Order: sequence, then structure tokens, then C-alpha cells
Amino acid sequence: MGSDNQPPKPPRTPPAPANKNVGDALRAVYREAVEETVPDDLLDLLKKLD
Repeated sequence: MGSDNQPPKPPRTPPAPANKNVGDALRAVYREAVEETVPDDLLDLLKKLD
């Protein structure tokens, strides 16, 4: 530890392409989840709640 009393450096942010890849992956997973069909067993349970 130095005695130069400089403020700590801010954390490094990942480069933009890495952020884009994460965003693309999240959108793909979300799209797949939205497009999945609801299982018949779950639909039957939901009907019983009405």
C-alpha cells in the first residue's frame, strides 16, 4: 500500500461487445421462455382456481 494518497481507480467495465453478447443471450432465453407452451397439468390446475 502506497502513501501517495491517490483515490482508488473505478472498476473496469467490460468492453461493449461483451455487454452485447450478454444482452443477446438474455433476449434469446426470454424469447424461448415466452414461446413455450403451458403444460396441460398446469392449465388444469389453473382452471380449478376459477
